[in-house]
Parts: sequence; C-alpha cells; structure tokens
Amino acid sequence: MKFNLIAFSMLFSTLMFTAKSYSGDEFPILQGDYFGQQEPGLTAEIFAKDIVSINGRYEYGISFSPALNEMYFSVQQEGETANIYFSKLKANKWQPIQKANFTKGRKAGEMEPFLSLDGKELYFTAYNPDFTDTKIWVAQRVNNGWGEARKLDSPINEEEVFNAVLAKNGDLFYTDIFKSKTYFAAFKNGKYPQVEEVGIEFGVHGFISPSQDYLLVDARNQEDKNRKDKDIYVYFKNQDGTWSKPINLGEAVNSKFGETVPSVTPDGKYLFFSRYNEEGGLSNLYWVSTQVIEDLRPSF
Repeated sequence: MKFNLIAFSMLFSTLMFTAKSYSGDEFPILQGDYFGQQEPGLTAEIFAKDIVSINGRYEYGISFSPALNEMYFSVQQEGETANIYFSKLKANKWQPIQKANFTKGRKAGEMEPFLSLDGKELYFTAYNPDFTDTKIWVAQRVNNGWGEARKLDSPINEEEVFNAVLAKNGDLFYTDIFKSKTYFAAFKNGKYPQVEEVGIEFGVHGFISPSQDYLLVDARNQEDKNRKDKDIYVYFKNQDGTWSKPINLGEAVNSKFGETVPSVTPDGKYLFFSRYNEEGGLSNLYWVSTQVIEDLRPSF
C-alpha cells in the first residue's frame, strides 16, 4: 500500500480552502454564459478571479451543463481531500457557489466532475481519507437536482482510476492512476463491460472531444527535457482510426508553469485547464478559445 500511496501522491500532486466565501447578499451579480465572465481570445486568461479562482487553494476539473446554466469544479486545500463546488444560473443570475456532497459522506474526497452531453448524468471521482479506493462514481439527474450517487459498475473500477470524460456516444475515457495511462471503455447496452488502453504515446487526464476526433492530455514537457512541469497536448484522430503524434498546444496555453486537467465546454468554444502559477505552486483555472486547437489540426 505504501507504494500505491506514493504513486497516487506523485500523480495527484499536480492537482490539490483558505477560501473567500460569500453570503447570498455579498455574492456579485453575475449574468450570462460562463459565469458571466468576459470571454477570452487566443491567449489563456484566468477564470473568475477571486470568485472561482481563489489564491490559497487548488482549483481544477471544471464542467458546464449542456445549456451552460450549471457549473461544477474541484476545490482542494493543500494536504486535504477535494470537494466539488457548483453554481446554477437562475432568473439570469448565477447563484452563490456551494459545496456538493454527492456520496453523502461515504467517501472523503470528491473531484473532477463531468456532466454528460445530455445533462442527465454527472460523473466524478471519489476516494477515501487516505487517498485509496479511488473510483469513478455517477449520479442521475432528478428534476433540477441529483439522485443518490453510486460507484460505476464496470471493470473500470477494478483499478485505481480518475478523471472520467464521456464522448457523445457514451464511450468513457479515464486515467489509470498507477499505470499513468489513458484508457477508455466503449458504451454497450447501457454498460461499460470492457476497458482498453488508448493507443497514444503518453498523457493522462484525457479529455475526449464529443465526436472523438481529438484527445487532449497533460504530460511532462517533451520538448525541453530539463523541465519537470506538465504541458497540454492534443492528438488528432487519423483517417485510419489511429491517433496522430502529440502536438504541444504552445504558448497560448502552456507556460513555464505546469498546466493540467484540460476540458472543453459543451458548445466547443473554450478550453479550460489548471495552471500552477500561484505562490507555493497552487493552481487557478484558466480558459482560452478552442481556436488554439483548431489551428493545429492537420489537413488530411
């Protein structure tokens, strides 16, 4: 178990609330899509500074509902387990951010939420206080809320895994923690009966596009062997079904700091990720136009 804890810690350390909190009266008036923020261009910008991205804690793994009226993201204080926080758009105003509790105390940590593209399911990672039994869980939509979460019944959860992301057809991509590789499970008859390794050179925290035409990952910078920080890379699907060589997203996204846990909004417009540029190596959420991905797409 000691080896497992160390391995998990090494992979998870690139993720982790001296948080400022707002009462209902103090919370700023935020209207419109993307939490009412000014949308970025081709250079990454911090997302919702001092409201979502708050210095003194880690933020990562953000997901929006298909209608862009719900937002879920991970928050973690250094040395503690993670929590999922959320806000909803009501009467054209975003509500004060709240902490979710999908497992009702059955698990200590909850992180990396992902809303299915039909908005009916929410997948997330849950684990024990000692960072063991790290599995994929899922909650079903019930009216405007969520039913009781359950651990996903699949061979996926026979290993230590995290960061579940679904394609439009339901295929599920995730990271095997101790193998430090990206895997997927095809959606068959409402289940995930078999897992397969994704045929890419390297990378974890995989985000699959809805049509599975590209895959985003984070990995240690491959262009500068002296750097230990992670960058975000993209693989494009070749015409024969294989994956292209990995392409570094470049200076529009990557910096001298580490970038991890990429995701794209349901409308395909924006790439989100975490950048570990706070004092002490903590992270904030950043976003940028997905045109930075399209500009790298090869012409077949």
